[in-house]
Amino acid sequence: MGSLEEQSLLEDGHNNFQSESNGLYTGDGSVDIKGNPVLKRGTGNWRACPFILGNECCERLAYYGIATNLVNYLTKKLHEGNVSAARNVTTWQGTCYLTPLIGAVLADAYWGRYWTIAVFSIIYFFGMCVLTLSAAVPAFVPAECVGSVCPSATTGQYAIFFLGLYLIALGTGGIKPCVSSFGADQFDDTDQKERVKKGSFFNWFYFTINIGALISSSLIVWIQENLGWGIGFGIPALFMGISVASFFSGTSLYRFQKPGGSPLTRICQVLVAAFRKCSLPVPHDCNLLFETSDKFSAIEGSRKLLHTDELKCLDKAAVISDDENKSSDYFNPWKLCTVTQVEELKILLRMFPVWATGIVFSAVYAQMSTMFVEQGTVMDTSIGSFNIPAASLSTFDVISVIVCVIMYDRFLVPIARKLTGKERGFSELQRIGIGLFISILSMFAAALVEIKRLQLARDLGLVDKAVTVPLSIFWQIPQYFLVGASEVFTFIGQLEFFYDQSPDAMRSLSSALNLLTTCLGNYLSSFILTVVTALTTGGGRAGWIPNNLNEGHLDYFFWLLACLSFLNMMIYMVCAKQYKSKKSA
Repeated sequence: MGSLEEQSLLEDGHNNFQSESNGLYTGDGSVDIKGNPVLKRGTGNWRACPFILGNECCERLAYYGIATNLVNYLTKKLHEGNVSAARNVTTWQGTCYLTPLIGAVLADAYWGRYWTIAVFSIIYFFGMCVLTLSAAVPAFVPAECVGSVCPSATTGQYAIFFLGLYLIALGTGGIKPCVSSFGADQFDDTDQKERVKKGSFFNWFYFTINIGALISSSLIVWIQENLGWGIGFGIPALFMGISVASFFSGTSLYRFQKPGGSPLTRICQVLVAAFRKCSLPVPHDCNLLFETSDKFSAIEGSRKLLHTDELKCLDKAAVISDDENKSSDYFNPWKLCTVTQVEELKILLRMFPVWATGIVFSAVYAQMSTMFVEQGTVMDTSIGSFNIPAASLSTFDVISVIVCVIMYDRFLVPIARKLTGKERGFSELQRIGIGLFISILSMFAAALVEIKRLQLARDLGLVDKAVTVPLSIFWQIPQYFLVGASEVFTFIGQLEFFYDQSPDAMRSLSSALNLLTTCLGNYLSSFILTVVTALTTGGGRAGWIPNNLNEGHLDYFFWLLACLSFLNMMIYMVCAKQYKSKKSA
């Protein structure tokens, strides 16, 4: 270990440390796997990222190898209806983005990001193996349909299937909130060159996600539809094993951030301390509020945060009472919190309105694996003698993401940098807003395609027949492309925003909260489907989304999402304008 002065400077994260130690050590408090200050040369930076990006690419290939075509497995193999299958998919996907709260708390409070990723990756791999068995073993799958009679899955068959599915959901809980933050941890915040590279890392991180998704939505989906679901789930399971191996291979190159204790406990301490001192006045001079006299924060792995004037009721938690002054008892955080601890909670509350507007966007994104697929199954999927699986159209979303990431990183950012003077071209909030606008256009495109499809069904007298309409599935390409473009702006913008704006010791939690918008977006989509079905099927009507989509009005559902997205964007613009960035000491 280094000297006390050197450790203080490491945790304080000031640039002058680099000049005193000739730039040998990182200045952001990162350590090696043994907990010692870490040398910049030979660790972190882009040299460590291939192992992290490889892990993420293979894990996303495994995830999308299941998620992309799951709605078809439920309808074709487990014999569920359209609404039930779509609801099960969005509920599972929502759970995949809810469990990250578990992983985030473990990472920030106890295990650190590295060990959290490692443990939950193994759980994930086990879930993939169980899911593969549920599709490969004949006894675990319902019998094939005989004519129009399709036997339902038994309780046992559902049990083994959903056990595998929800073990995967639990596994994602330790990976998703940590892996992007762990990758960003490889770049030293106090080094200007590395800080700029970190902005580029988020773009390429999302790029690798979509490389995995591209393989899944094309090759894996084709294998599932043509060679069988057992091998179609088995290949993603194999890649999940490769993902685990890739992550462990880079251990000696990684930089680690120490866990800072439970962020939820610190939040509760601020609320309890502020309530206890609700009758005490807040001093006009913020320097009279309690803070450590050291150069670094009392929270492990966190730099100090400057006091802000908003939400002054929370400042009461840092007011030093007369009794505490007399007894010099400053060590009970349930009675007295530091300014930095109070500011952590303020930051989370300031981010909340921006966070909330991501829910509707995620509901729109969820349509790619549900309603877009079901729309595609009643369109012409043939090219000559070859039939394209409807789920494979998500390949165009992935292509859109890959193209847009390259265009954004290599061309748009340099141009925007010259115009705005910002290191990253656009601010995170500007980037998110652009993506929200594009998502509205994607719902417009989907609704227009459905209008054309329904019109053709009426013209050909196919309304009462549960058959495909002779309209090429390639009419769906624009809606997939627009969703992909919106992802590059909104999802990557959110990754940057929640990493940069979160307190140092809450970055995994902030990433989990970001992912929670995807969870709630999926649940919102399920809720909207349930309400729409209940309201539109009364009196014997087919409703907007019947099993025979030719007699429904799926276009109305897309218009509804477009309207909700427009309202959401208006609210976002107000929230983004009022947002104030965090200030580190």
